[in-house]
Amino acid sequence: MRGLNLGGEDVFDGVERVVHNPATGEQVGTYICAGASDIDKAVGLALEAQPSWAASQESERASVLLRAANLIDESCERIAKVLTLEQGKPFPDSKKEISFGAEVFRYYANLIITSVPDGRKTSDPAMESQVYHRPLGIVGAIVPWNYPVDLWCWKVAPALAAGNAVVIKPPIETPLAAGLIAGLLYEAGLPKGLLSDLPGGLEAGMRLVTHPEVNAITATCSTDTGKSIMESAAPRLKRLLLELGGNCPLIVLDDADIEATARAALRRSFSNMGQICIAVNRIIVLEQVAQAFTDALTDLVKEMKIGNGMDPDIEFGPTTTQMVITKSESHIADALKRGGRLLTGGKRLTDGAFGKGNFFLPTVIDNVHPLSNLAREETFGPVVGIFSAKNEDEAIRIANDSQYGLAAYVFGGDLERATKVAKQLEVGGVGVNVNDITELDAPFGGWKMSGIGRELGREGYLALTQPQHVRVKKY
Repeated sequence: MRGLNLGGEDVFDGVERVVHNPATGEQVGTYICAGASDIDKAVGLALEAQPSWAASQESERASVLLRAANLIDESCERIAKVLTLEQGKPFPDSKKEISFGAEVFRYYANLIITSVPDGRKTSDPAMESQVYHRPLGIVGAIVPWNYPVDLWCWKVAPALAAGNAVVIKPPIETPLAAGLIAGLLYEAGLPKGLLSDLPGGLEAGMRLVTHPEVNAITATCSTDTGKSIMESAAPRLKRLLLELGGNCPLIVLDDADIEATARAALRRSFSNMGQICIAVNRIIVLEQVAQAFTDALTDLVKEMKIGNGMDPDIEFGPTTTQMVITKSESHIADALKRGGRLLTGGKRLTDGAFGKGNFFLPTVIDNVHPLSNLAREETFGPVVGIFSAKNEDEAIRIANDSQYGLAAYVFGGDLERATKVAKQLEVGGVGVNVNDITELDAPFGGWKMSGIGRELGREGYLALTQPQHVRVKKY
């Protein structure tokens, strides 16, 4: 059983809850579920510890983060097994997630080593202007269950690097692997009280958002939850960094490499069973190559290897929760009712080894109506819809016809043309001939209803600081 990590101490007082393996239904472990009083205790510890951490040398903070990164790498196999058992993704994908988390800590450790005050031009030669970036104080963080280690690191590493304390709420569906990472931070020499890792539900989340001593909230969640956080945080004008939902398009131009694009679309549509905010939800194909692309993608989907994430050679695992299947089924039914054509998938796997898990066939639907739920909402499951466009202008219009603006993808042979299309898309990140927009040194975040603020890169660090202008008269 994992307890609450209250400032570096394991606490086992509270309600014990069970974590189940989504592939088998078996119990993986148990944890203590945090409540509002636990958040209060964590904030109290953070208030005591943060000033000394903020005043410490940048090299001291960097050393802790670098040691943590090394410990995460050394424990990768062990933590990856826990992650796969509680979340469902294939073991190689879990190892990749944890390794990237270690790189995030290294990146921010090196960023604070090299950061210097930002000198600005002055209107008077007798004046000197410097902009410093001060810590905010206490950062509250909320992490989802689809990438519970990766997104935990995205939030904790820059916050600590900037001199903040962190109270983080990992998901109740997948709290175990994140708890191991928190323990490694303290093993690396993090001062007591600076980090509390408290898996909890709505009560803990609302207290974290509304606590008067929590100065910022960074959260990855649904758009509806993000709106609720924004409303609850408004009375105290808290700094907000919200990465929310998406309905991401992939545009296939008529000069694209069809086989390569189909493989890229397969991975980005169904990796982690579509439980990714930057997953491809809508594929918009120019009509000249629509049939060839649709046939190529459908054939690839039918060959996918699905099963228990701990089994060898498995490419795709179960959905983490039953709710993902329920919503996927609803979106499929709505799309078919509106004239969509089911090309493959569309049902649960229930025979044999699949019977006790959350397994659902990856689904491709053609001729999707623009007003269907699949086109308008975030499915967050293994379902992708295909649209046809007469030309690239129509493809751009279809892609932008969404309340979301997180990520998009464009595939084509002419790079200048494809990049021109990419620049017209209303999203925070675009991949051109690549099915991932994530780059450690570049900002990650969305436009429109996909959120506010940015993670990763220098922007992710500055988002958790307070700029201070110091103007000095030299003579």
